Amino acid sequence: MRFFFLFITLLVSLFGFAQNEQLAQYYYEKGDFEKAKIGFEELLQNTPQNTQYFLRTIDCYQQLQQFDVAEKAIQQRLDKYKQGTLLVELGYNFQLQKKETKATSYYDQALDRIKKNPMEVYGISTSFERKVLLEYALKAYQTAIAIEPNDNFNFQIGLLYGQLGNTEMMIGTFLDDAYKNPQNAIRIQNQFVRYLADDGDANFNEMLRKALILRTQKNQDIFWNRYLSWFYVQQKEFEKAFVQEKAIYKRNPESLNSIVNLAQLAIEEDNQEAAQEILVFVLQNTKDLELLIQANSYLMEMRIEKATEKDLPIINTDLSNLLREYEISPFTLSLQLIQAHFVAFNLKKPEEAKAIVKKALELRLNEYDAAKAKMELADIFLYEEKFNQALLYYSQIELDLKNDVLAHEATLKAAKTSYFKTDFDWALKQFKELKAANTQLIANDALEYFLLINDNTAADSTQTALKQFAKGDYLLYQNRNQEAIAQFQSILKSFKGQEIEAVTLLRLGQVYEKLGDFTLALSQYQSIIDHHAEGIYSDEALFFSAEIYNKELKEPEKAKPLYEKIIFNHQDSIYFVEARKKFRQLRGDTNL
Repeated sequence: MRFFFLFITLLVSLFGFAQNEQLAQYYYEKGDFEKAKIGFEELLQNTPQNTQYFLRTIDCYQQLQQFDVAEKAIQQRLDKYKQGTLLVELGYNFQLQKKETKATSYYDQALDRIKKNPMEVYGISTSFERKVLLEYALKAYQTAIAIEPNDNFNFQIGLLYGQLGNTEMMIGTFLDDAYKNPQNAIRIQNQFVRYLADDGDANFNEMLRKALILRTQKNQDIFWNRYLSWFYVQQKEFEKAFVQEKAIYKRNPESLNSIVNLAQLAIEEDNQEAAQEILVFVLQNTKDLELLIQANSYLMEMRIEKATEKDLPIINTDLSNLLREYEISPFTLSLQLIQAHFVAFNLKKPEEAKAIVKKALELRLNEYDAAKAKMELADIFLYEEKFNQALLYYSQIELDLKNDVLAHEATLKAAKTSYFKTDFDWALKQFKELKAANTQLIANDALEYFLLINDNTAADSTQTALKQFAKGDYLLYQNRNQEAIAQFQSILKSFKGQEIEAVTLLRLGQVYEKLGDFTLALSQYQSIIDHHAEGIYSDEALFFSAEIYNKELKEPEKAKPLYEKIIFNHQDSIYFVEARKKFRQLRGDTNL
């Protein structure tokens, strides 16, 4: 019983102590330093060794301009604990009083401590950084290295150069560290990415590019080719990255995986010319079956995406020939599923397509590959308007691969199936959940449909216009583009000036753009910009228009003001970062 009461007493004491700390911190953050000082003094009295409480107490003295009290407290602690960091605290206390000579004296004493014991650099440099005395923090690391050359503080020094605005020294220090310590390479690349995306130094990209090229020329180590390739990928200059990857491969022809990955990145960024060049190189330089299938799969998908009606017979023949050459097996599953999709959605032969997938499912597939085959089968059932069968297969994938990206994709497709069926309540619930998906593309897609259903239901409780719009989207899904165009044009006539108008114009613009009719696409986007400038689709209309002028029509001067409008009027847009980068490129701020 005695121990029980002792335990309760201790528990109450700890609870009270925690409350006192929270209260002191509350007053400190609120700026009531008089009350905060009393709280931290009490906490420090109970735990005198606690550095955090001590520093908070000193800060309160200084905020209240009680510099003599602060000096006495710091000196007493220095006499007791002999810590070099307290010399920084003493110096800073004098600096706040504009006694620069005394401040400098204590800072120099702190640096002298590092000369005697380099291990003190960690605490002293951190103290300097906390006081934003970055030059002294830099000197602290440099002093330690002079004594112990084997100690590595390059990363910390690089960060300090960056904070001081010495970009050239930051880049040089980081690159030297990455080369000497390859385990730091990723961490350093992450730092570079922050600067590459930042507005702070418009010359950073060019400085980094030149530094990497110089190192590539001076040192034949493929490390620098890899780094330069990484840099070009960040700039989405895949052709230049490919030059570096080829140089790496010629000197170390063990694997083409990085080159295949580069092709995939080019495809994702819609640079099909670069992707095709890279994939042809892969086909010419490998006998590895997996890579051959992967490269051929990517090439066929690109051909199908850009195909016109007259291209379909030759594509069909080429697909059959590839499968004849590489045979039907689990290794060629990607080609089999491409063929099935092509036969259903392009040749309009869903029964034949289903037979291809069902034959694939008879192979000895792993769980993930079986799920991909089921997904294609579900897509074909959806194409045939067999909604329940499609939902059944999507549900199987969700159960088989819980929390996997493929499962989230199946959930998104199931939600779209409900949307096509005009079961908007259930679709809305699923889209709402998918807005928080880990995969950005899925989350963005889900958000788009959530807003579409939510906004148009609020505007029209009968959902008449929304049902017509869903029908148009379903025609697009079936690759019946001309019928979809007619459906959306009908909506514009029937529901002119209503909520559905802006998104219908957007959809029409996207269809025309897909079909290569950029003039008509631009006219739809311009209607949104002119008549729905305050709506949620204006940023997309601006960005898509800018991209057409910039990439398709090669008229950058017309693209520039459109990117600029996104920067100034749509800071919350998902296209903001890309628009800012493109605008800076066109304006000539950087030499990317």
